[in-house]
Amino acid sequence: MSVALPLALSVILTFGWLWFFVRRDRHPEPPWLLARTFAWGMVAWAVSAAFEGSFQRLDVVWLVLLLAAVIEEVTKFLAASTATTERAFDEPMDGLVYAVTAALGFALLENVTYTLGFGAPAATWHALLTTLAHALFSAPQGYALGGRHLRGGRWWRSRGLLLSVALHFVFNGLVTGRSGWPQLAVLGFVVVLMAALASRYYLHFEEHARSNPQPRSR
Repeated sequence: MSVALPLALSVILTFGWLWFFVRRDRHPEPPWLLARTFAWGMVAWAVSAAFEGSFQRLDVVWLVLLLAAVIEEVTKFLAASTATTERAFDEPMDGLVYAVTAALGFALLENVTYTLGFGAPAATWHALLTTLAHALFSAPQGYALGGRHLRGGRWWRSRGLLLSVALHFVFNGLVTGRSGWPQLAVLGFVVVLMAALASRYYLHFEEHARSNPQPRSR
């Protein structure tokens, strides 16, 4: 199988999920800021990859998985946070929009490098599994960024980041260990849980957007 197919699949999945999440925003974000946040997400992957290269010396699998989850979620969170100082970041829903945008930029570059490094068959499954997963990992961060905009306080960011790391760590553990029906069932439950959390976050902020139809000038 040519690598062109998984590369095309990665691009289609990435921008398909981006459209799916961004269209939920009742007050659309500036394309230039979405593009910049997406690019910062790609930079976040490069930074994460540089750090994770040093983890190969570690023999404790769970520690490697935890450190990978921490590094990746922190860098994605920092990428999303670059949008919070802009005037366009003017309502809670924006936290979710920019967190998911940064996560999908991260996922795209990860999928491209995975394809070039491991070949087409493995890359196809990787793209199908991880593109949405990265967006869902970042949903708690987006909720935290939006909640902080709504109510203030630093605890929002810490709580959202910790939940993202926990979800990522559990997911990594399930896809890394031995495969079997019990493991697949738990993995399916975790994915459904992440999707339910993301949906709840979006519904909450959509309700806020309906109650505040006129955001501040962009």
